[in-house]
Amino acid sequence: MESLTKKNNSKQIFFITAMLTVAAMVISFGSTVFADNGDEVASFRTMNTAIVKGSENVPRISLKEFVKNIGKDTGVYKMFFADKNANEESDVVSDVVVEGNVVSEETSEVASHAPANDFDASNVKGWQKLIMLAIGFLIVYLGAAKGFEPLLLIPIGFGTILVNIPGAGMGDAPHGMLHIIYNAGVGNEFFPMLIFMGIGAMTDFGPLIANPKTALLGGAAQLGIFFTLFGVALMNLIPGMDYNMLQACAIAIIGGADGPTSIYVSGKLAPEMMAVIAVAAYSYMALVPMIQPPIMKLLTTKKERLIKMEQLREVSKTEKILFPLVLLVITLLFLPPAAPLIGMLAFGNFIKELGTVERLSKTVQNEMMNIVSILLSLGVGSQMTPEKIMRAESLGIIVLGLVAFIIASAGGILMAKLMNLFLKKKINPLIGSAGVSAVPMAARVSNKVGLEEDPSNFLLMHAMGPNVAGVIGTAIAAGVFISTYGH
Repeated sequence: MESLTKKNNSKQIFFITAMLTVAAMVISFGSTVFADNGDEVASFRTMNTAIVKGSENVPRISLKEFVKNIGKDTGVYKMFFADKNANEESDVVSDVVVEGNVVSEETSEVASHAPANDFDASNVKGWQKLIMLAIGFLIVYLGAAKGFEPLLLIPIGFGTILVNIPGAGMGDAPHGMLHIIYNAGVGNEFFPMLIFMGIGAMTDFGPLIANPKTALLGGAAQLGIFFTLFGVALMNLIPGMDYNMLQACAIAIIGGADGPTSIYVSGKLAPEMMAVIAVAAYSYMALVPMIQPPIMKLLTTKKERLIKMEQLREVSKTEKILFPLVLLVITLLFLPPAAPLIGMLAFGNFIKELGTVERLSKTVQNEMMNIVSILLSLGVGSQMTPEKIMRAESLGIIVLGLVAFIIASAGGILMAKLMNLFLKKKINPLIGSAGVSAVPMAARVSNKVGLEEDPSNFLLMHAMGPNVAGVIGTAIAAGVFISTYGH
């Protein structure tokens, strides 16, 4: 009985609600239809002539014009025809007749913003966009399918694709997403600082502390950086190549195989070349397993590759805590321009080794590092545009970067061979190639080549010494360049 009553009440409530809704619709419709305001009301009868209130200023277009406008907004049209329209518009501006010799304010403003060279953003052709899109997909392929630094190359590749989509405007100032990302942390070197903090939090300086001699191997690997300065001077002899000293310093850092440092230095000294320098640095980092083994085998004998090194001593917690502090103090005293990089590295390592702020350490190593890597890589990809990449100078950067990386790898190996002339306990020269900053990939490659010669010869921990020393050495080299030319 009770359930029947509830059912009847529900029906009554529904009926009343429905009646009120119908009454409201009738009143609303009647007030509109029968209103005598002199305006034509939109309906099926008057749909071709009536004007919807609030749309008085909206232009009327036909179906043909609608389809045409949609077609002009497609990527295909913008890719192949937009550059033609842009040239026509520029011709209109140039055809303005100025009486006498007096140039109008508008014309002078246009002239003041004219490109310094013929290959500017306003002159980018559709086929050039297509090439950049292909390069973007190639970078994504190398990261996703070949495993070349996927955490970095995949976002860089996607950034390259997104910024080169015609009409998307993702790299346009001031509201393009990629433009915002670039200005927020790449162009002002903020993201590289955070990356160095993460590297410090993920790095164990114990092998370097246990065997300080390996720091010399990391220092010798910086030979590639300084040798590249001479290579840039020789490259300037080639027609079409014209690098200044600031650009040469930014290019030379590629030899350290340290992406964040390369971005940091190029942002300070040569921001116009940041994109290609960053891509070159990260690419050679990814290609360490392919580039270094032939160099290592070429410069060492089988006997040298079979050298077994003694197990490293155990490093105390106190030593690990004090090391980043001492490193920071030395940097502050002797090379302040390197303090931003070294300081973040030291801070990240200090909170890792301290042990009392484990939450901070894990956040820096994981969540923060992942987020910043994505944003940094997208920001770098946003600079991969035709006017910046498709130049003779860009090809020269790729070549010089490869030469710098090869010499850096060879420098560490040759230093180990030189040290063996004076040491009683010999150093396996294979660990010298780990003196570049590609942590920990370079150390893993040294260990892999050693295991190929002797499956019982584990060199990983020994190679980590010059590897982390290379990180510090590259940061110091960056500080030297900035201190010399960054004023």
